[in-house]
Amino acid sequence: MKKLHLYMLKQYLGPFVFTFFVALFILLLQFLWKYIDDLVGKGLEWYIIAKLMFYASSTFVPLALPLAILLSSLMMFGNMGEHYELVAMKSAGISLRKAMKPLVILSVVLSISAFLFSNYVLPVANLKFGSLLYDVRQQKLAFNLQEGIYYHGIENYVIRAGRKDKDNKTIYDVTIYDHTGRMGNTTVTTAEKGFMEMSPDKKRMIFTLFNGTRYADVTNVANYRKSRPFETTTFSKQVLTFDLTEFQLSRTKEDLFKSHFSMLNIEQLNSAIDSLSDKRNQALDRYKDNFLKRYPSITKQDTTVKDSTTLALQPADTVADFADSTLLAGFTALEQEGILEDAMKAARTAKENLINYNRELESRELVIVKHEVVWHQKFKLSIACLIFFFIGAPLGAIIRKGGLGLPVVVSVLFFVLYHIISITGEKAAKTGEWNVEFGIWLSTLVILPLGLFLTYKATTDAQLLDTESWQKFFNKFQFKKK
Repeated sequence: MKKLHLYMLKQYLGPFVFTFFVALFILLLQFLWKYIDDLVGKGLEWYIIAKLMFYASSTFVPLALPLAILLSSLMMFGNMGEHYELVAMKSAGISLRKAMKPLVILSVVLSISAFLFSNYVLPVANLKFGSLLYDVRQQKLAFNLQEGIYYHGIENYVIRAGRKDKDNKTIYDVTIYDHTGRMGNTTVTTAEKGFMEMSPDKKRMIFTLFNGTRYADVTNVANYRKSRPFETTTFSKQVLTFDLTEFQLSRTKEDLFKSHFSMLNIEQLNSAIDSLSDKRNQALDRYKDNFLKRYPSITKQDTTVKDSTTLALQPADTVADFADSTLLAGFTALEQEGILEDAMKAARTAKENLINYNRELESRELVIVKHEVVWHQKFKLSIACLIFFFIGAPLGAIIRKGGLGLPVVVSVLFFVLYHIISITGEKAAKTGEWNVEFGIWLSTLVILPLGLFLTYKATTDAQLLDTESWQKFFNKFQFKKK
């Protein structure tokens, strides 16, 4: 039995590792396709790209791991069924349930590992990935002077080269506008020829110009706007240096991103949820007190709080009722009109305050909901890994097809169904349309009965995909109908 268990583990681990890294690679390609415009042309070092890819791959594990478990288990048992290995085990008195025992234990270990990864590793990976991606997207494009096009990449300078040699260093018909004086095109340098080269530390761009002229408006004399003094300087050689430190990647402090809900573990999420809930309740109590102070005629018994998000007042008399009552009988018609206008303004102000406060409470509530969503997702990953094994293993034993053909198609269909339901529930939970628990666990509740059903059918040797059995079933149904 131990040899069989080792054989099952060897047959499973190979496809699992293969499919896991293939899934990561596909998700990484999707990431590159999405952010390709933010990465290309910025002169980033190779190790910056490598770090970004590594952190991105770490954030894709919650998607790749369940898919790898589903696909590898389906491939393995499908391959064993196709080569009649499962039939041989059953003829030797070894049931499918016993054969699956070591893989069930391995799936439990993977589920626990997935939880530990989601709780301790994923927040750090999200922090590293988010901060680095932000810096990369803020990074300016690398210095790239194209012939015939005005280049504005260097602050306070505009550079144009009429023609460039193939060495990408020699330029002709050079024009440089100097805007450092913040007074427009007061200084212009032209040259017939020049050379571009980077300093050894790559912090400066050095232009060596030949046979040129420098034109400058003199602005440091009195009444220069009227007299318009002008000076011209010719040169046979001139060296200009431009600072390129702004083109280097500057890292933002990671502490600025640490409070984001996707970068917290369970303990930190619990603390954040409690803190946010206390602040929401304090804001609610503070507004109730301010409202009662502003409108003292309304007692505390006249106010009710519904769902901790809205402050509703008991119905009051209408303006028409006040106009017809004896309450304003002692005032003239003009005074009554003024009093009613003031009352309407006060009512509108109170209504606007209620609407604004309701929006504030809703925004606070949505932030709390987003923290709760991440809290539930850390447990959801582990349960999904376990359920997908109990879908893939029995399904592979039933369809009896190995390789990368039918198993891949079936796995993708199941995973896409799960992912669509998961994304839909998550978005509905974050917007407050659904309860958080229901929205997050809906996809799990959908695939759990499917996993139990397939496991039962596989362990009882049910002919679930046998066409003859289905034909007999429908023939009986048609016979009874007649």
